Amino acid sequence: MSWTSTASLCCRLVRTTPVRRHAPRQTLCSAARSTDAVDREYADLNLRPLYPNRGHHLRIRQHVNPLSALFVEPTEPPEWKEVFEDPLLPLMVDIGCGSGRFLVWLAKNSSERRNYLGLEIRQKLVERTQFWVTKLGLRNVYFMFANATVSFEQIVSSYPGPLSLVSILCPDPHFKKKHHKRRVLQTQLVDSITKNLCLGGRVLVQSDVLDVAADMRERFDGYSDVFEHVDCIDEDLRCDTEGWLLDNPMGIRTEREIHAELEGATIYRRMYQKTSCFSRLLH
Repeated sequence: MSWTSTASLCCRLVRTTPVRRHAPRQTLCSAARSTDAVDREYADLNLRPLYPNRGHHLRIRQHVNPLSALFVEPTEPPEWKEVFEDPLLPLMVDIGCGSGRFLVWLAKNSSERRNYLGLEIRQKLVERTQFWVTKLGLRNVYFMFANATVSFEQIVSSYPGPLSLVSILCPDPHFKKKHHKRRVLQTQLVDSITKNLCLGGRVLVQSDVLDVAADMRERFDGYSDVFEHVDCIDEDLRCDTEGWLLDNPMGIRTEREIHAELEGATIYRRMYQKTSCFSRLLH
């Protein structure tokens, strides 16, 4: 083999040698800051000593296809008297509750007497959160592994008390247009929320992705004869010139909200109050 051929082969071998790529320092610092910010926001829950043996972090898929055969069957409702101390209290449902810290914090700290139900499509998160709930001895919050798009009606319509609040906070955006059908807030779910929500009940939607927030807003704005936006009812809830709520009305931020604001993102929020019944939904 000539010297030229040998040199060329060596160069190719050098070029194709795999190199371990490390995450940029800026990305690592941002992730660390987000984790610290979440820990500070939820410090009073003191969850760190309650992590199961597998540790603080779970290896889970961030994105799940809700149209998969695994998730198309509605989830059966629980025995409400077994999961809540008082199943007649008003109910708040958080759709796509993620890690569940948001609802656990509300269940532990809110001055309102109500029950809290989290619906989440990633089972590992539900198992860990329910572990926390058991360890904390809370009897006003419960988490279920469910695809809310297909299960909400069956679960919530069986609840013996009133449905007073539904939240959909920073849901999976499914950016590609062909995947928009995977978004959690479809017509079926909007109809079920509208039908089951009690008079005076509220719906809170928010996202750090404007397209997603606008999509959710358009769906509920379409029921203007059933819902009014809260700034028309409560002068303490102020909006910007585009009609987005300026402040978080819940008293605590979700984890995604914390991460997004650290990255400089805007949170787009709308909150609706049910002011009348809609006849076609009563049949």
